[in-house]
Amino acid sequence: MALLEIENLHTYYGYVHALKGINLTVEEGEIVTLIGANGAGKTTTLRTISGLIRPREGRIVFDGQEIQGMPAHKIVQMGICHAPEGRQIFSTLTVMENLNMGAYTLGGDKETIEENRRRVFDLFPRLEERKNQLGGTLSGGEQQMLTIGRALMSRPRLLMLDEPSLGLAPLLVKTIFEIIKEINQRGVTILLVEQNARAALKIAHRGYVLETGRVVLSGPAQELLQDERVRKAYLGER
Repeated sequence: MALLEIENLHTYYGYVHALKGINLTVEEGEIVTLIGANGAGKTTTLRTISGLIRPREGRIVFDGQEIQGMPAHKIVQMGICHAPEGRQIFSTLTVMENLNMGAYTLGGDKETIEENRRRVFDLFPRLEERKNQLGGTLSGGEQQMLTIGRALMSRPRLLMLDEPSLGLAPLLVKTIFEIIKEINQRGVTILLVEQNARAALKIAHRGYVLETGRVVLSGPAQELLQDERVRKAYLGER
């Protein structure tokens, strides 16, 4: 059984049919990426999994348990964390306070929170250097590190990342993708939404291509990198 299974998922924004019967799986230990144009349904897929939007139809099964319709905080407690598009850190809180917000489901377990914080600082030494700095004064790259670090504070089994390279300089993009690989190697399964299709497919095990709310192509990431349709539509090749 896969860690995450999605069957015939239909999600709406009012009358707009955003997801039209999506099926996908994520095995434990994988990096799976969703690629597609703006408006294809990638972010909506993550928001539906994490409980921010309720699907109208379909099943979302995590570790054998159906979670569709479950409150978002319960989904976090089960082991799914979502680092959203646009970072959405608390700009008037310090780095430490932002990280502590990510650990709210752990209650007052100070020992576990401290252990998780040490893991985050091990991945992101820059955050430890800036731990007393306000989130809003960080650079774009540092804010992205904080967004991922905050999501890791509850030690998720599945980490969902939405556009982690958005707006970053090329050198920082490379750093962020190296960190994503490192997080995965430390035992965290990852579902990655990313406009930079080439970079995403290079680190992923498998991928799904979405178009207008439907999965139109899927397979091993290396095969998708070589697929003519993907190369023309998403890799900028002719």
